[in-house]
Amino acid sequence: MTRTKPTTTTTPPPEGQACAGPCAGMNDTEMDIPTALVRLTALVQGVYARASERHGLTPVQARLLCVLLSGPRGMADLAQCFGVEKAALTGLMDRAERRGLAQRSSVPGDRRALQVTLTEAGHQAATAFHTEVNAELTHLTSSLTEDDREHLRTTMAEIITKCGTAPTPARH
Repeated sequence: MTRTKPTTTTTPPPEGQACAGPCAGMNDTEMDIPTALVRLTALVQGVYARASERHGLTPVQARLLCVLLSGPRGMADLAQCFGVEKAALTGLMDRAERRGLAQRSSVPGDRRALQVTLTEAGHQAATAFHTEVNAELTHLTSSLTEDDREHLRTTMAEIITKCGTAPTPARH
């Protein structure tokens, strides 16, 4: 009797699943750290994207509003935070201003610099978005014990700190 090797086909992962290939069908306890991080990133980005859409924002607009919740920021600072050139940030700001979400103003004592602040509508949109995303992200860890959540928090903080390149934190 001759045995034939079973053939496998690769199919795309179901909608919303982060990973195909080596992790497809893998028990979560068998997952390696890079795969787990990629899948967790996809979960978080999915939450962010769905909440952005529900609030009539693009994910990058939502991120801008969340960054500005902590107070006015300079255009150069925002460009660095977003990892883009000032010209790309100008386009984002043009759209935010047209929607009445943020405004640019001169920086006292530096006529070349501009700072960005939220409008009242922008503050309301950012707060509503932040509240929704925070609740959904908190739900992702709701099955963990308090000790496990604290361990996850400190481990993530350690990783971010060791990278040394973490952008200025944005409130979600």
